[in-house]
Amino acid sequence: MGKVCPAPCEDGCNRGELEGHVGINSVEQFIGDYGLEHGLKLHPAGEDTGKKVAIIGSGVAGLACAYHLRRMGHACTVFEAHDELGGMLRHGIPGYRVPREVLDGEIQRILDLGVEIRRNTKIGTDISLAELQKEFDCVFIGLGAQSGSALPFPGGDAPNCISGITFLEAFNNGRLQHSAKRVLVIGGGDTAMDVAAVARRLGCIKQQRNQDRLENVILGHAEHDVVTVGQRQDAEVTIVYRRPVAKMPATKMEIEHVMQEGVVIRDSLAPVEVVLDENGRARALRVIEADWSTGKMVVKEGSEIEIECDLIVAAIGQLGDLAGMESLDNGWGLIDADGFYRVKDHPDLFVGGDIVKPHLLTTAIGHASIAAQGIDHFMAGTEPSPRPRVDAHHFNLFEKLREGGREPCEYQHVQDTGTDRADFAIHNYEDRSFVETVSSDELFLGHFPYEERNKRSESTITADSVLGSFGERIEGLTQERARAEASRCMSCGMCFECDSCIIYCPRDAISRVGKSESTMGRYVETDYSKCSGCHICKDVCPSGYIQMGLGE
Repeated sequence: MGKVCPAPCEDGCNRGELEGHVGINSVEQFIGDYGLEHGLKLHPAGEDTGKKVAIIGSGVAGLACAYHLRRMGHACTVFEAHDELGGMLRHGIPGYRVPREVLDGEIQRILDLGVEIRRNTKIGTDISLAELQKEFDCVFIGLGAQSGSALPFPGGDAPNCISGITFLEAFNNGRLQHSAKRVLVIGGGDTAMDVAAVARRLGCIKQQRNQDRLENVILGHAEHDVVTVGQRQDAEVTIVYRRPVAKMPATKMEIEHVMQEGVVIRDSLAPVEVVLDENGRARALRVIEADWSTGKMVVKEGSEIEIECDLIVAAIGQLGDLAGMESLDNGWGLIDADGFYRVKDHPDLFVGGDIVKPHLLTTAIGHASIAAQGIDHFMAGTEPSPRPRVDAHHFNLFEKLREGGREPCEYQHVQDTGTDRADFAIHNYEDRSFVETVSSDELFLGHFPYEERNKRSESTITADSVLGSFGERIEGLTQERARAEASRCMSCGMCFECDSCIIYCPRDAISRVGKSESTMGRYVETDYSKCSGCHICKDVCPSGYIQMGLGE
């Protein structure tokens, strides 16, 4: 994820109140690369439950669901329509952003948990959904949204008008070796940026045979000869977006990158019609200027212009291929789900990823995690508990204590006093991470010295050097710099063992937990016979870990 996720989590990082947020993405990239380089294995599968789950699709959602279910001990079989696994990570994101050896390595780590794979098996064609429901105890649908939305105006069905998803798949599969001389990309999301960046890297060739026309290659009817690579020249690539650039849903970094690479962005232009030549092919896109000053689109009458082109790529939306599962279609080419990612009126069907709502890869992983818990409850015959207000993965002190054999003794369910000294309770601890987060105003920011961010280096790709530039643009951190960046984390809401509460307590009521009981998250304890409730420990706690039970 550290290679491709736009990291919206970094916007909420409290370190941003100081010299800048923690580079969560860069640390994740280092950890992922380190794990593959050193052959680190995932946590082993759980004890076999005898339950079987069918997973449709081997993209991010499907593989993440398989991972969580195997951890629970359930058998998983993944059904993939293609020969290769990975879904949109393999077919929809340019290979230079996610190197294939990295993708294959991460997939293999999940398969090593004992996940069965059935390749080249399309649900609805090779096997029906009903057959899966009979053979398996539960079904998870994670087939993605791998079809692009068609252009909704006259001329949009011209042969050289194709979807961004189809364009990127042809590139990733190696069929597409060059693009057109003049490429128009319609849209403002990350897919549009990827299409534009790939088109600039591919370039074009002067002379092209009819059988090598881009639409034939992109749709899989032909394949470019690799010898044409040496004949490539720069392609003119333009992105047309109906809103202002500032309103583009693509990440700021992706927008800046394509502009540096020579892509022209023409914003506030609403497409009206694809202008066709005598052969029925698109020769231009007719657009009209749009004014957004009132917050709504108001077209400027008489401002229509034509932008000439040889290829139009539409990146205006995605939908799933629900052939054979039409009854699940919500009318938009997607599948509706409840808060547990169950399909309405189908208790044995769960769903996640882009087929619910096209979004980030990390969003698909989150869907899969919640769905896996729902599947576990369904197969056990129980109802899942309500989802927490802060619905994320949390540090679990009980699990950490259990790792070191320090978990509390069993509670005998009798009334008792002096629980701060009892061995059946975790003293001085209340987990509120499920209902609230720690904001910056709850921290003692004065504790933290100024530390420059450890940013990843980027190779500079310009309009003059973009042709044929298929290497990774962002270089990962070294181990030393990754450690330094991770150390900038302020551990909001967690104790990071700074000793401030021990040092500043005027009554020596706070002390370190004995070595035999200490672990991460279990560092200090309080002698309440000495504590006067003065709040000093809370005031000097840098991370907001200490909260006073009696309030202010």
